[in-house]
Amino acid sequence: MLTVILAIISTLFILAGLAGCILPLIPGVFVAWLGLLMFAAGTGFHRISVATSIIFFVVMLLTSAFDVLAPILIARKLKSCVWGPLGGSIGSFVGRTTLGFRGMIFGPFIGTLIGQLIDNWKHGQPVKIAFGILIGLIAGILVKIIVVLTMFGFLISSWF
Repeated sequence: MLTVILAIISTLFILAGLAGCILPLIPGVFVAWLGLLMFAAGTGFHRISVATSIIFFVVMLLTSAFDVLAPILIARKLKSCVWGPLGGSIGSFVGRTTLGFRGMIFGPFIGTLIGQLIDNWKHGQPVKIAFGILIGLIAGILVKIIVVLTMFGFLISSWF
């Protein structure tokens, strides 16, 4: 009975983590990992091993780093000014909190574009950089979703 309760609670954590991959202010991969760890520890690490929990912890850290660094590295490659990524981050937060899913797409793009235009870059360059940072943000979101779904797969497979 305890295993069933742990499975339900862990599933809720992982689903919250999946939502957190898109929603702001919820550390998605971390919440999903907590759900996986809770089930593993609650079952005495018999169904999900300590090694698997540690591996997913490292994957969670790497995913978080990729999510933060991908837009920055792309901006650096495209020779962005400081204002571009800053505008993209602000636009991402404002867009997600005010417009939901549409804001997740348009917020970073518009924020980066405005940030680049503040620096008076030559015509065409701000749009290119805005698209690049948008691609980096989307790549980070997709990587987080894949990692959380993989954790969910491990959780489900541990039930049988």
